[in-house]
This record gives sequence, structure tokens and C-alpha cells, in this order.
Amino acid sequence: MQDPAATELRLPQASADALRAAVEEAQRDRASLDRHANAVREVVYRLDQGTLRVAEKGATGWAIHGWIQQAINLFFGLAQGQVYAAGDLRFFDKIPPKRPGGDFRVVPPGVVRYGAHVEKGAIVMPGYVNIGARVGAGSMVDTWATVGSCAQVGRGVHLSGGVGLGGVLEPPGARPVIIEDGAFIGSRCIVVEGVLVEEEAVLGAGVVLTSSTPIHDVTGAKEKVIKGMIPARSVVIPGMRPRSFPAGEYLTPCALIIGTRTQSTDRKTSLNSALRDFGVPV
Repeated sequence: MQDPAATELRLPQASADALRAAVEEAQRDRASLDRHANAVREVVYRLDQGTLRVAEKGATGWAIHGWIQQAINLFFGLAQGQVYAAGDLRFFDKIPPKRPGGDFRVVPPGVVRYGAHVEKGAIVMPGYVNIGARVGAGSMVDTWATVGSCAQVGRGVHLSGGVGLGGVLEPPGARPVIIEDGAFIGSRCIVVEGVLVEEEAVLGAGVVLTSSTPIHDVTGAKEKVIKGMIPARSVVIPGMRPRSFPAGEYLTPCALIIGTRTQSTDRKTSLNSALRDFGVPV
């Protein structure tokens, strides 16, 4: 099988701006894809190595590099289906599993796809990390947790068993799911549609967050309602709110911010405190 990172396909001297120009031209004119094939492969190689990433946090917030999402889509058009082996197991896919180099642990049958980057010291239990995603140092992708394409998981994050982080490749520039450093995502949580979970937030078991999920901050005398993001250090549980329909009134899902981690303790202690004080299941 052909290694998608084979040396003859590399463009190691190409700048990010040059790669972007090649990818955007290939996106506009698919007839030019063959001419820019090596540039597309180089982008995915750099994603795999961690020198490029789909989303980066700057002074004004998160910047999304839509051209890198375009490159991933174009890469699928270049790749050929092949049979891959892992012991006695056989797979047929266009994208091979990542080849671990000893920097992070992958517990069978966990899979990290080529084009994803997992930093040193992270652990992937029998879960899945898709192309374009990034998992930070010291993070845990627990059993049957899924990190979707282009999702960004920070450092020191725990994705508990069965967590599902949605992926996004289209439209280019759409924000992926972002879980910032030190967050704790409880069992069976679902986070999709570009939701941002800020640093050290805690999601209790079963919280479902979409771009339209009402998030009610009930820590003050009057509730505040936000959508699309969880503020730093918030403690969140699933909730239900009444909503009127032509057929009657029904309960619909929401998320409730019921407290924050305390500043006086370190991450580990404050997490335990949050779970104990607010009775948050994980």
C-alpha cells in the first residue's frame, strides 16, 4: 500500500501561503487537482504532524482555516481505497490509520486516522479520532469516545466513555467543535455543530449541546440564556424546559449552568469539588 506521506509526494519547502493558494485553485477548478495533488497531500501531512491545524486560538478568539478543510475534502478525491490490516483485522478505506510513534498511547481497538494529530502524552482508549482533528497533550479519549473530523481538543481534557464530538468539513470555514484546555466532558455527552466549550468547564453526564441548544445560566437571581458556547469553568448538567406547540406544551432539552469551579483549588481538586458539591454525574 502506498504511504500517503511518502517522500516523493512531499513539498517540504512550500510555505503555508503557497499551499493555500494551490488548494484554493484546486477547489475552484477541479481540473487542476492533479497539478496541485502534492500540495493537497502536503497539507494533510502537516495536519498529521501537527505543524498545521484547522483552528487556532488568538488574542481575539478562534480563527478557522477553511482552506485546510478544503484540502481534506480534496484529499479524499485523490486517495484510493485500499485494504489495511491490524493484526487479524482487515479494513477497506481511503485513509489509513495513523502510525503511532510512541508519543501517545492507543489502546486496541482504538483508531487515530491519518491526518489527525495527537500530542505527546495523550491516551486514546478504544475510541476514534478522525482526520483533521487534534488532541492535546495529556488528554484522555476514553472508551468509545469519538473525536470528529477537525474537532479541536485541548490539553489535559478528559472525554469520558461514549462522548461524541461532531465533525465538520463543509462548508469550509465552519467552526469545528472546540474543547479547550482542562475541560471535563462527562459520559455520553454529545457536542456538535461547532459548539465551543471553554477552559476547565465541566459537562455532567448526558449533556447534549448543538448550536441551537438553549444554555441557561441559573446561578444568579435571573437566568441568562446563551447558545453555542459554554463559558470557562462552568459546571453544566442536562435540563428540560417547557415549550408550547400547537398540540400542547411539552418539555424540550436544554443545558443548565449550575455553578463554576472554584479559583482556590487546583484543577483536580476543583473538578472533584464541582462534582461533589453540585452532584454532577459523570
